[in-house]
Amino acid sequence: MSSLATTIEAILYLKGQPLSLAKLAELARCEREDIEEGLIDLMDEYAHRDGALEIVETVDGYCLQLKERYRFLVDMLIPLDLGVGALRTLAAIALRGPISQTDLVDLRGSGAYQHVQELLAQGFIRKRKQSDSRSSLVQVTDKFYQHFEIDQLPELRPKAARPPSPADVEEDDPDGADPESDPEAADAVDSPPTAPSAVDSLA
Repeated sequence: MSSLATTIEAILYLKGQPLSLAKLAELARCEREDIEEGLIDLMDEYAHRDGALEIVETVDGYCLQLKERYRFLVDMLIPLDLGVGALRTLAAIALRGPISQTDLVDLRGSGAYQHVQELLAQGFIRKRKQSDSRSSLVQVTDKFYQHFEIDQLPELRPKAARPPSPADVEEDDPDGADPESDPEAADAVDSPPTAPSAVDSLA
């Protein structure tokens, strides 16, 4: 294995997250083409190893990770150290992400700031700045999918507008009479109440 391949291996191990070719080239201080050759060398080496680790390409870049058959050791040896609040914030990020930190705080309250720090420290989410806003976007990482063994998250669909029910109509017009369409009702509205007659009082 070439010295560049071992350097890439060290970078991936120390960073502990997927890295793009451009980022690897920056950290290794070499050209992108050299990184591509080094990665091919490194991935070929790992493909022929009977070890617990592997080099894989994800949507976010290349990473050094545990092979699938050893994932059960993560839960057994590294228990999840997150409170209920942080877990709920993580669920909100997973379902709605990428989501701005401002919107997340509106959704989960001011405690979300601390939750974000905890989730970042444990590698379940990442932040990236927006060019047109001061608020960063947060979204889950590959570690989230790996730890919770999730392949795909359900899509949130907006609720359909509920048609008005008969009860709603009755609330708007309790008597069910429209003064404009019912002349008798209009007269009743316009006419002042009359005093009871003597006959009425005797009855």
